[in-house]
Amino acid sequence: MDEAEIKRRLGESRVALLATTGGDGRPHIVPICFVVMSGEILFAVDHKPKRTTDLQRLRNIEMNPAVAVLADHYEEDWTRIWWVRIDGVARVLEAGDSAEHAIDALSARYPQYARERPSGPVVSIRIERLSGWSAT
Repeated sequence: MDEAEIKRRLGESRVALLATTGGDGRPHIVPICFVVMSGEILFAVDHKPKRTTDLQRLRNIEMNPAVAVLADHYEEDWTRIWWVRIDGVARVLEAGDSAEHAIDALSARYPQYARERPSGPVVSIRIERLSGWSAT
């Protein structure tokens, strides 16, 4: 897949998996709803129930900002499967214009966020490397 096709598929994906590592080197993977803007992937901690507000993904990003994001498509017809991987550097945005702009974009993309805007931190991932694979 070329870079344009990778970006197209990423932009059409509704959910992806965020992989971080903690101080102990163990991987931590969680699903995210995201938006791609200006060479960055942005996601916000939303209102869905969580056990704690002290989230492992945020602690991991603080300790080690190198992350990976994986979006994929699977179906029984294996000629139609594909995946896209993004390697990048994450940071938690300070409250303000950048975070609000990201939440606006997320709210435009996801009706659930339009009904109830995310109130948690916003994370920006600067895309450093794109890779992907497709069966066709």
